[in-house]
Amino acid sequence: MTWVQSLFKQRLKQDAESVAYDDRARSEATLLLISAGFIFVSAIALSLAQEQAVLWRHLYAPVIWALLMVAAYGALRLALPGHDPYILPVVALLTGWGLVLVDRLAPNFLPRQVAWLAISCGAMLFVAAFRPALGFLQRYRYTWLTLGLLMLAATLLLGVNPSGQGATLWLRMPFAGRIYFQPSELLKLFLVTFLASYFADRGRIIRIATGKPTRRWIAYLAPLGLMWGFCMVLLVWQRDLGAASLFFIVFLVLIYLATGDWRYVAGGLLLLFVAGMIGYRAYDVVELRVDTWIDPWLEADNRGFQIVQSLYAVAAGGIVGQGVGLGFPTYIPVVHSDFAFAAVAEEWGLAGALAIVAGFAVLAYRGLLISGRSKEAFHLYLAAGITVLFCTQAFLIMAGVTKLLPLTGITLPFVSYGGRSLLISCIMIGLLLNLSAQNE
Repeated sequence: MTWVQSLFKQRLKQDAESVAYDDRARSEATLLLISAGFIFVSAIALSLAQEQAVLWRHLYAPVIWALLMVAAYGALRLALPGHDPYILPVVALLTGWGLVLVDRLAPNFLPRQVAWLAISCGAMLFVAAFRPALGFLQRYRYTWLTLGLLMLAATLLLGVNPSGQGATLWLRMPFAGRIYFQPSELLKLFLVTFLASYFADRGRIIRIATGKPTRRWIAYLAPLGLMWGFCMVLLVWQRDLGAASLFFIVFLVLIYLATGDWRYVAGGLLLLFVAGMIGYRAYDVVELRVDTWIDPWLEADNRGFQIVQSLYAVAAGGIVGQGVGLGFPTYIPVVHSDFAFAAVAEEWGLAGALAIVAGFAVLAYRGLLISGRSKEAFHLYLAAGITVLFCTQAFLIMAGVTKLLPLTGITLPFVSYGGRSLLISCIMIGLLLNLSAQNE
């Protein structure tokens, strides 16, 4: 009788899991359909505004996007039936919106962005379905970080700028023609992985050591501080202070999770402020961004032109926006990259801007939920690190274009133009999906 009861309970559990997976699949499919409706309506509206007709050249990107999302949904349903059902719809909405924006703001770059999206989706699915990927990243943390730092250091000698002027933060990909990549994008993944792995191994020791004499916990944190300091020096040397700030904030959050000591956060924020003051005195680009943040109107036709035009765009959008293709976001220099959020605020209005914010809020909630449910320390820190990185980057650029903070020069994840950034972001989303399935 006991054997029969055990078999019956096991069957009930399997049926309950099957029903739960079906409910998740339906929720995910519904959200993807809603996203698809919004993207196609926006693309059609853009075509009508610019051409007074619905043309294929405005629809091919959303069609390819839809096929990629259907393929991603089916692949995840088969390979990872227990994955989080809200992450893919959020990423789908943001990437589809990004394609419409590129078509609106820089149509010459649209084919390239579509190609990068296809590559990025493939990478995301591979990382999500490849269960050993997490152990592989954890096991060789020093190798990955060293590789990232060497590539970043290579920009000091071999770095170029595709636009022909400005900071040389890119490397030319060998045997790939005029294709470039930014090592700091790849370093995001390697650094978060390194920090997660390090704290997973040493977090408990560091937490205990913080209650011991000062010499003890400094000894445990010294190797981490050395690697982190080297990374920060290279970034400051390259004047990529946006990436340096982003990495430092992620570091503070993870060290707080590892130690539970708020003094690290307070001290780190103080150091960040001191670094900003030093940067203001040492680098013209930092001085420019701080001065234009304090009062861009003093030089509205010169140094403050970009942020002033961004503020005009946000104000012109109102509640529901000017309409897709009916505003003037191209008055903002480099709008398709650094100021994509301002273009959304102008043509989709406050409603569109809040939808972007809500998308990242959902991503933050689901990512932290995955972190909280993780059974292993490395998984906990990795999920938290990826989530904090995405949301901090989004906050920094959204606050920058609305003059809440100085501009940092980073892009809005998934929405702004940039193939390599999209690729790394999708790989990290693949890791989140992998982690969510392993929590089941």
